[in-house]
Amino acid sequence: MSNDEQQIRALIERWAAAVHEGDLDTVLQDHSGDIVMFDVPPPYDGVRGLDAYRETWPGFFEWQASGAIFELVSLDVTAGADVAFAHALLKCGLREEFEEGSPNRLRLTLGLRKEDGRWVVTHEHHSFPLTDTPPAVAESAVREIHDQWSELTAAKDLDGLMDAIGDDVVSYEYGGPLQYVGKDAVRAVCATGLESGGKVEMSVPELTVKARDDLAVAWGLTRIVVDGSEENWSRATRVFQRQADGWKMIHQHLSLPDS
Repeated sequence: MSNDEQQIRALIERWAAAVHEGDLDTVLQDHSGDIVMFDVPPPYDGVRGLDAYRETWPGFFEWQASGAIFELVSLDVTAGADVAFAHALLKCGLREEFEEGSPNRLRLTLGLRKEDGRWVVTHEHHSFPLTDTPPAVAESAVREIHDQWSELTAAKDLDGLMDAIGDDVVSYEYGGPLQYVGKDAVRAVCATGLESGGKVEMSVPELTVKARDDLAVAWGLTRIVVDGSEENWSRATRVFQRQADGWKMIHQHLSLPDS
């Protein structure tokens, strides 16, 4: 690591520690007068100039005093003769969130230049990953699960059918007990269904899906064909949750109309 890179690394580590401690003077000391910052909150066109940059911190320090942390996780520095940049990931949030294993990280990019032999920050860009799933993306994912279930049912692939089932699923089935709780219980029901007859084709021709953030609801009439001739229809409502390893069904309600 070059001497310039060491200096810049020390500058950023000093700045991050000062942010965590609420030390405004140290936060400001290595920034240029014409600093441009693109921050998480507005203004949308950025904060320009050291005075405007200074005004962004008191509110953040007040929030941080409630129990938040600001801590470097990783830092990479690349330095030329008089221009450099660095990118970093930081923990920025309430301490208990990270104690519970939150993977969220603040993303930081810094642009620096050398002025009179001293490195200063001229550009600072903060962002968080967008965690909200656009409804159209979530709806597409849930529709794909239904399409896969149709193919897996025809193939009698029990393990594949279980991939999109949540561990704590609650299912209201056609018969049996009042409810089936847990993935193992639902697996047993599916296994019985796959073993009970010949080739089973399942589809939901007019599936409706509504999604918002990490939850989605899907409903429709399910067409079931056994051995290419025996056709039955049933009603199904399913609830999905986006989890760390993808969308999982956490509840389903199946029923048949009175005959």
